[in-house]
Amino acid sequence: MASYRRPRIELGSKGPNKLSKSELRYDNQTVVVTGAGGGLGKAYALFFASRGANVVVNDVGRSFQDEKGGDKAADIVVGEIKAIGGKAVANYDSVENGEKIIETAIANFGRIDVLLNNAGILRDISFKNMKDQDWDSVINVHLRGSYKCARAAWPHFKKQKYGRIINTTSAAGLFGSFGQCNYSAAKLALVGFTQTIAKEGVKYNILCNAIGPVAASRMTETVWPPEMLANISPDWVVPLVAVLVHSSNSETGSIFEVGGGHMAKLRWERAKGLILKPDDTYTPGAILQQWSKISDFSEPEHPNGIADMMEKLKEAMALDSNDTNVETLDFTGKVALVTGGGAGLGRAFCLLFAKYGATVVVNDLMNPESVVEEIKKMGGKAVGNKASVEDGAAVVKTAIDNFGRIDILVNNAGILRDKAFSNMTDKQWDDVISVHLRGTYTCTKAAYPYMVKQKYGRIVNTTSTSGIYGNFGQANYAAAKLGILGFARALALEGKKYNILVNTIAPNAGTQLTATVLPPEILEAFKPAYVAPLVIALCSDKVPAPGTGALYEVGSGYQARTRWQRSGGHGFPVDVRPLTPEAVVRQWEKIIDFDDGRADHPESGQDGLRAVKANFDNRSKTARL
Repeated sequence: MASYRRPRIELGSKGPNKLSKSELRYDNQTVVVTGAGGGLGKAYALFFASRGANVVVNDVGRSFQDEKGGDKAADIVVGEIKAIGGKAVANYDSVENGEKIIETAIANFGRIDVLLNNAGILRDISFKNMKDQDWDSVINVHLRGSYKCARAAWPHFKKQKYGRIINTTSAAGLFGSFGQCNYSAAKLALVGFTQTIAKEGVKYNILCNAIGPVAASRMTETVWPPEMLANISPDWVVPLVAVLVHSSNSETGSIFEVGGGHMAKLRWERAKGLILKPDDTYTPGAILQQWSKISDFSEPEHPNGIADMMEKLKEAMALDSNDTNVETLDFTGKVALVTGGGAGLGRAFCLLFAKYGATVVVNDLMNPESVVEEIKKMGGKAVGNKASVEDGAAVVKTAIDNFGRIDILVNNAGILRDKAFSNMTDKQWDDVISVHLRGTYTCTKAAYPYMVKQKYGRIVNTTSTSGIYGNFGQANYAAAKLGILGFARALALEGKKYNILVNTIAPNAGTQLTATVLPPEILEAFKPAYVAPLVIALCSDKVPAPGTGALYEVGSGYQARTRWQRSGGHGFPVDVRPLTPEAVVRQWEKIIDFDDGRADHPESGQDGLRAVKANFDNRSKTARL
């Protein structure tokens, strides 16, 4: 995948002083805000109307004051906008019917310029008690709803060669959150979606960014204490969004943390990593022996795409064979289930598990029996399963019926339905989300109770660099794959007390999926066998820190941990209100500066909120910014 440089904000042809002294306006533009009946969405709607925009106020809810049939929340917000001389119309459709929301904009104002995907719901519950409805409803509203609205707006953006989209992620998605496996999955999926359509849209002047807002809302008021809610007015979020969707901005594919007067940018940081000779001595034990190098961030990369795996392979092949005086792992008595185990990566995982003594369940829609026979010929135990991963219960049932337990689950099955976003169909979107993201959920959901009961489990989920960094023509795949990472990070928090460790790999290997897009000589170099040793190491009892919840890029003898880096950002004094977009523009270079010595590496939701909370005491002696 080609490297992609995200442009910084352009402050107009006359420079930053000109823009910072003038008011950012949105005259004659149409802004669609989903979930705009209250909280952050209402704040967006009122602000953009006050700056000259036509606003479509979307909300499915009713007024809090009259649940028996009073004015709908969207109507109330429209009334407030008209009272200040603004232009607005209400829309009451679910975001899952995004085309109807966009039709409202076109029918009333003839165009759409800005889409703020803000609508959301919560269905918080521990994973062991989560029902399919809890999962599906959250994914449908947050993820599919954002897709449907963006997909409906895209042709209009493309035709006019102008569009701005803001997708809403959260700390739960970025870092994982206890009791929010569904929400974390949906919210991080939106980051993968954002990064992909940003790459596809830039040539049409369609810019897309993601924000992780910390703001009081109908959702947060049920889970956050009153003293915190008092400090996180939605008004602290609006100015950043106003800058990002203005015509002068060129920042795209970026992720921002914002709330309580604090703003910062996040980006991916990849460790230098460990490179080993990919030959017969390339074993899980060899990896574990030098594990610290995998998380060595002394010489980090800050990539916008996959590592140069051909260079990594050349370096690996030039090395001496690995030390063979290492501990040999023993999985005797353990049952490992690998989805998509009939070929490619899955087959490599199955064979190596069997080599180290595990009993293997080979799941594959097409031909699991060939791998089962390979395992049996080498003296191992295995059984096949042909169920779809969308029916996780049927997949896991084979392990329980045949062997009475499941200790290891590798969620590897997948499909591709690549298509430019402007041509993507709902079926192409739904099929990929169903197999990758929902399939990972259903298989894990079926295996989890057995792991909880035995107080032991190892789960490895499969993301992709297409999800981490975005990739042309793969909006569906990128969303699904990064959603899997969000799910894994949340589940890692819940599973730890049961000795259930959950990690995620982004593999680089020749498989059935890549066979159609990579030349033969590259496929030969990127053998699935060069990924398998790390997976087996992660499923062992020997895996060192961090042990669970981590992300690893792996292939061709190379393995490296990838994490977030956050800029030091800027904190605006909380006693100077209202905060304006113009004030944000004046501090822009500080907000996005990763090189001033203040950048950090948040690993948890608490880390994510630290800078926001720290700004609550930021006071200014000046009267204005």
